[in-house]
Amino acid sequence: MARVENKTALVVGGAKGIGLAIAERLAREGATVFLTGRRADEVEDAARKLGGDVRGLVADAASPKDLERVVADVIKARGHLDLLVLNAGLSEPASIADQTLEHFDRHFAVNVRGMVFGLKAALPALSEGASVVLMGSIADTMGIPPYSTYAATKAAVRSYARSWAAELAPGGIRVNVVAPGPTDTDMMAAVSEDGRAALIAPIPLGRMARPEEVASATLFLLSDEASFITGAELCVDGGMQQV
Repeated sequence: MARVENKTALVVGGAKGIGLAIAERLAREGATVFLTGRRADEVEDAARKLGGDVRGLVADAASPKDLERVVADVIKARGHLDLLVLNAGLSEPASIADQTLEHFDRHFAVNVRGMVFGLKAALPALSEGASVVLMGSIADTMGIPPYSTYAATKAAVRSYARSWAAELAPGGIRVNVVAPGPTDTDMMAAVSEDGRAALIAPIPLGRMARPEEVASATLFLLSDEASFITGAELCVDGGMQQV
C-alpha cells in the first residue's frame, strides 16, 4: 500500500533539487501534490515531468502573501492539507568581513521568515494529525566558514521545530526536521572537482547524498510510520555530523 495514499501534500520549494525529489516520491506514494517555485518555467517543467496528480504554483517563499495565496489554492482544490514540506532555501558564502545587510536579510528572509510564515499560512488548512517537515542542514551545529549566516538560519529552523512541535502537539500535528549533508543536486554541477572532493572528504560513507535519499527520509517523517516522532532532527549526511 502507498504510504501517503489519499493525502494532500504541499512542497514549498519543490520545483528542483531536493524539493523536486520529495514531490516526486510523495506522488509515487499516492499523495496529491502541490509544489511551488519562484520561476514559472521551472514550476511548469516540474509539474509536467512528474505528471499525474501534481500541480505547480508560482510563489516566492519569502513572501507571506504568496504563501497565503498558495494555501488558499490548496484549500480551494482539496479542502485541507495533510503533509507540509517547507524546503525553500538559500546558501551563499560570505565571510564576516564581507557580510552585507543584503546578504544577511536575503538568507533570513528565505530560510527563516519563509518557514515561519509558510507554517502560519498553512495552519488553517492542516488536518488533525498532519505532519510538517522543515528542511534543515547539518550546518545547524557546525562551524562552516564562509557559510556562517546560512548555518545560523538553519540553527533557527532547528529551534523553531522544537517549539512548534510542542505548540502544535495538542492538535496531533507533528513537526520534524530533515538535515541533509552535502547533496548531489544540480547546484553541485558548478562545483569544481577539487571542491567536490573537499566536501566528500569528511563523509564516512565516502560520497554525497542523492536527492532521492533525502526524499526517503522526508517521506518517513511525513508518513504514519513516524506517528510517534515529533520535534526530531533526522540527519541524512553519510555520518558527516555523527561520527
